[in-house]
Amino acid sequence: MQIKVWTIAAILVTTLSGCLENDGERAVAGAAAGAIIADATDNNVLAGAAIGAGAGALCDDAGICR
Repeated sequence: MQIKVWTIAAILVTTLSGCLENDGERAVAGAAAGAIIADATDNNVLAGAAIGAGAGALCDDAGICR
């Protein structure tokens, strides 16, 4: 069940991050999404926010959200 939630979350975050203009905006959106998803799945909210922020900030460099 958690794999399905994380897959859907990753797709939504990737889609949203393409609409934002710079790494800072994508990092904030990723942190918010990561914290919300972590809370919904009863995981560490701070860790979820950190992972989401990193993913949001680096997705443009990886070529995912161009």
